[in-house]
Amino acid sequence: LMTTTMRLFILFLLAGFITFSACNKTEDEPEAQQPQEYVATDASFAGFDSWPLVAEEQGPDPALGPAHQGNDSTVTRHIFFKDDQNRVSGEYPIGTIIVKDSYNPDQSIKEVTAMVKRGNNFAPNGGDWEWFMLTADGNIASDPDGHPMRGADLMGGMCIGCHSAASATDYAFAKT
Repeated sequence: LMTTTMRLFILFLLAGFITFSACNKTEDEPEAQQPQEYVATDASFAGFDSWPLVAEEQGPDPALGPAHQGNDSTVTRHIFFKDDQNRVSGEYPIGTIIVKDSYNPDQSIKEVTAMVKRGNNFAPNGGDWEWFMLTADGNIASDPDGHPMRGADLMGGMCIGCHSAASATDYAFAKT
């Protein structure tokens, strides 16, 4: 039979081994961290129309006016959230991507817009969202001078101007 001292010694060694193993991370175990900034590229929007559809709106919407073809009775607007992301503690995580596809039945109207939670104090007065105009296939559109249509004040601040009304839901109207 083991003595009490021997049992305590073995128990102490076992406890030390467990503590050391739990605290000692190997280089193969990356630490999960929230990114500080997410800079979207064309690849960020690839396949957006296969992402979870979180809202569908049709016809005129007085709140939208001309934005997102909100004054056209033939237009349908689909809102997609990449990875069906939800707010965490009231805000969307950095890297959240929302795309709105506005179109009519004959596709003579096709407007694709997006917002990406960029972070890193990119737009502190707008929840750090970056706004985008996209091509029909989800690439970042360019203006007539070849500049990418993206930024904190895209469309002369029109995006943040309207989305400020949704500041309580982190500037997103869907998933309120």
